[in-house]
Amino acid sequence: MSKGFLVVAQNTSTVDYVKQAYALALSIKFSQMLHTNISIMTNDVVLDEYKLVFDQIIPIPWNDAAVTATWKVENRWKVYHITPYEETIILDTDMLMLEDISKWWQYCSNYDLKFCSAIFNYKLEPIIDTEHRAAFVQNQLQNPYTALHYFKKSDTAYNFYTVLEFVCTNWEWAWTKFAPLRYQNWLSLDLAAAVSIEITGLQETAVDNISPMSFIHMKPAIQGWDITPERWQDAVSCVLNSKGDLIVGNIKQSKLFHYVEKDFITDKLLSRLKELANGKT
Repeated sequence: MSKGFLVVAQNTSTVDYVKQAYALALSIKFSQMLHTNISIMTNDVVLDEYKLVFDQIIPIPWNDAAVTATWKVENRWKVYHITPYEETIILDTDMLMLEDISKWWQYCSNYDLKFCSAIFNYKLEPIIDTEHRAAFVQNQLQNPYTALHYFKKSDTAYNFYTVLEFVCTNWEWAWTKFAPLRYQNWLSLDLAAAVSIEITGLQETAVDNISPMSFIHMKPAIQGWDITPERWQDAVSCVLNSKGDLIVGNIKQSKLFHYVEKDFITDKLLSRLKELANGKT
């Protein structure tokens, strides 16, 4: 059964998400032992150098629903329909894979759909994010992170993504019905996923507390600092060494690193990632 990663990349006037996807792909090529396949869904130009690391470059189907959107999440429900793999892990582009996660594939293969619900700060401390997730808590919804989730080609996953399409298209109604408390005046894919889990009745299977899937989330407000900086990079040092270890504040980061800040992928860091990936092959 084919397995692979899939990312959605839509550039804005200020952020090159395709470049981020390339950096992520390099980190996957370096860090993974079994499954290194990765494809990208985008309508943006992919440089010839970047094309070498992607299995497939897939155009966004059925028109681009996010042309004028700020966060550009309106097309994310389409991933189920375009993935070239029978088992897929979806990742946000602004992530780096630091260690082998073969055990995630083994665990998730027992399910049709599985979302990450566990995040850590850079000190590797588990975090319950009430700062950004008040709507989830107050409306008693599940806590999925669409930045990291798995699905298998199946009726269950198909039905979920069909509902997710509806929720994304009708999010104002969905929030009023399922998330009226701490009402969010924008389309959040995580909240759309939580509502879709509620509608499809997948609360017991799509999210669980024993899943090995997790990531380090670098939003400044959840790092446990007394004074929250605007940028985490202004508060703590960070280096990717020649062994592929990412050291943040003298702490080696593990598994999957969600760096969040769009200027994190510098030319120097990208060169190091290319060296690591090329050194492995």
